[in-house]
Order: sequence, then C-alpha cells, then structure tokens
Amino acid sequence: MAATEVKVPDIGDFKNVPIIEIHVKVGDPVNAEDPLITLESDKATMDVPAPSQGTVEALLVKLGDRVSEGMPILRLRADEGAMTQPPSLLAQQDPTPPARPAPAPPAGTAAPAASVGAHPAATAGAGQGSATESMPHASPAVRRVARELGVDLGKVRGSGEKGRITKEDVVGFVRGPAAAPAAAAPTPSAPTPSAPTPSAPTPSAPTPSAPTPSAPVPAAPAGAGIPEIPAQDFGKFGPVEVRPLSRIKRLSGPHLHRAWLNVPHVTQNDEADITDLEKYRKELDTAAKDAGYRVTLLAFLMKASVSALKQFPEFNSSLSPEKDALILKSYYNIGVAVDTPDGLVVPVVRDVDRRGIGELSRELGAISKRARDGKLSATDMQGGTFTISSLGGIGGTGFTPIVNAPEVAILGVVRSKMAPVWNGESFVPRMMLPISLSYDHRVIDGALAARFARQLCHVLEDVRRLIL
Repeated sequence: MAATEVKVPDIGDFKNVPIIEIHVKVGDPVNAEDPLITLESDKATMDVPAPSQGTVEALLVKLGDRVSEGMPILRLRADEGAMTQPPSLLAQQDPTPPARPAPAPPAGTAAPAASVGAHPAATAGAGQGSATESMPHASPAVRRVARELGVDLGKVRGSGEKGRITKEDVVGFVRGPAAAPAAAAPTPSAPTPSAPTPSAPTPSAPTPSAPTPSAPVPAAPAGAGIPEIPAQDFGKFGPVEVRPLSRIKRLSGPHLHRAWLNVPHVTQNDEADITDLEKYRKELDTAAKDAGYRVTLLAFLMKASVSALKQFPEFNSSLSPEKDALILKSYYNIGVAVDTPDGLVVPVVRDVDRRGIGELSRELGAISKRARDGKLSATDMQGGTFTISSLGGIGGTGFTPIVNAPEVAILGVVRSKMAPVWNGESFVPRMMLPISLSYDHRVIDGALAARFARQLCHVLEDVRRLIL
C-alpha cells in the first residue's frame, strides 16, 4: 500500500515551531492518536498525533527543526483504509507563536501576544547539520532572552544544574568574560554565572574593560540578570525526594514569572451579595441535571464580567508593543482557569456576550472535561481578552491572581459564604461572594478598578441586569 505524508495539522496562526521530541523511528508501527512528534512553544507543548494506524516508512524532519502548518513530517504506510485528516493538536497550556529561527533580534514585535510567546533559535544557523542533534539545555524563557540578545546558545556554557543554561549565563556571554563577574558583584551570595569560553564574546558585546551600566545590550528583557536563589544541599538536613514538575508547570512557570516581573500588579477586593442569584442558579441547575449538564456560578460570572467590560473597555484591552497606546478589543473571549491533575490550564470561551447561561454551562462542562483529559487543541487556548480564576469549589477568603499578560486584568473568585448584613434596620443572613481583581497598573488606576469591581458586583446582585 502506498505511503501517505503526514503533515503538521492546524496549529492556529503559529509558525516555525521547534520540534523538541521525535517519538518514532523508521519501521515503527503506530496506532491512531499515538504521538509522532512534540512541538514546543514558550509555555506549552503540542503533540502531533498519528491520523491512523500504520507503519513509519520515512522521517522527513529531525530534532530541532522548525515546522509550520502543512509541512510534512513523515511518511506513513497505512495498514488499512485511507488516512483521515489529522486531528487537532493536544496541548497543555495556551501556546504562543515562537520566534523566527534567525539568531539576530527582530526589529520589533508585531503584536503583544508575539512578545509573550517569542522563542529563540535553539542553535546557530537554520537548524541544519549536527547542531540540531543536541539542542542546548535551556528553558523556553532563556531561549527567548538569547534570541532577543542575539546569542547563539550553542556557544554558551551553562552554570545551572546538569549544565542548564541560565539567564545570567546568557547575559554574561553578551557582556564578555570581564563583565560577567561584575554583574553578580552587588549580590555576593548569589551564584556567579560561569564565564564563557575565551572565544565567546559576540560582536555586540562591550569592551571587557568597560562594563559600565549602559554597556549591555539595551534590548535585554525585564527581569534579565536577576540573581538566582543559591542552591542548597537539602539532603544533609534529612531525607529528601526529587519529584519532577509536570510538563504544564515547567512550561507555564516562565510565563507566570515573566508576567509577574513585567506587569505592576495591584489587587482590588470587593464582595457581592448573590443571595438571589444563587436561588435562581439552583433552579436552573435542577432543570439542567435532567439534560445532562450543570449550571454553576461561573457562567454567571462570565456574563457579569462581559457587562462590566463593556462599561469599562480599558479592561478588555492590551498595551501596544511600544507601550504608548491601548489596543481595545470589540470581542469578549473569556479565559477560564481549569484545575487538572498536571496543573492549571486556561481554555478560552469565545463570544461570551452572544451566549446564554445554558449554552455557556454546556460548553464549560465540555471544555473542562477536555482539559482534564489533556485534549485541548491549540485554538482552545488562544484569543482571550479577560480571565477568571475560580477557587470557589475549594475555599479561601481571597487571593492575588497573576494577570494573564498580554491581558490587563484577571478576576479571582473564592467560595461564597453566609454572613450577617445590615439592611438599615437589622442584620440579615445573606450569601456573600468575595472577589479579587488583579490589574495592570500601567493601564488601570485604583479608582477605575474599584468602579469595575463594584459594577461587576452590582450586576451579580440582580441577575436581571445581565439582560441590559
């Protein structure tokens, strides 16, 4: 039977995504949905599954290659029947577009989302030859720093555990052998990045004898050069166990760290009286059980958020790449943080303003199941304008959610509780819902945040306002 080319399926608008794992070799039998290769963006990995059962006849890519939608990756000789179209990619976190493989930094970022997901070249050159056989040991965040500074990671000596390249190694490489120790001088307790080889300085590196504050490349991203916490041997104090982080946490960690370093976070707390809403929700939920789905408070929170976003459009925006303008969005796609066994993922529900409570409830149930099963597609987790992180099923009294940049605000919700509320004559029991609104203070000031939070609570306190 003739072999068929298996191509990269729809991965959204992303291009030049690096291959970090190849799971098969020539002659291997595969079943439908078996992973063939793994692609990696700045904060997620995506498995390209086999479209049908068959045998690998030829590999058309190698480790380190960068691929885009439609590019052939291997030839598969089908065991039976014709091959079907490839299914959607499996993803653990919202993938973002990686950078082009050229080592030189780009002239500018086309969109805020591109800067979040920028990915450096793993090696010098275009990913050809033996350089792709052994990619440098560095995290996606470090690769991004290297790309922005124009550094070939293949020439950087890693000082981290098992030779891992750190941000300090990359910055020290740019500054040169004499400047790297000086960068760590203000913090003697921090581990000093190891010096690169004598041939390491790049053309952009300053003169070693002049490591002035203005000498480093000005394009260094926020947070570069922050000293690492000194490593300790915990085993000398007692028994320890090393448990690797899940892939989701390994990849989402740099995204959260970057957002925390770049976004000046402020959190506004308020609470809504949802006594009447909760009574109505239970009525809807009772009827929904017979139809096979549940109505939770989250659907109401999404609709109320859209109502507030329409009144305060700054919350439904992103900063321009130049940080001198707002990009106001006329669509309302709400990201919902979902707890899975491997960590938190944030699928996006689109066009919330055009959907009713029942439709949203059905989609929330379906998307939550796909998230827990690890079957979210790339498009399931992109395009969000505002995010809700609900811990209501667990508990708590409040928290500070991290803004999901390039968004400018995120709503955190904890468990509601009965509390005595003064009505002007006496204390009466009311169901109160605490909310925590974190926002980017470059875009939103405290007064605007307080008004948004109050408007959100105002809508939740009378469900009839959702139809206005």
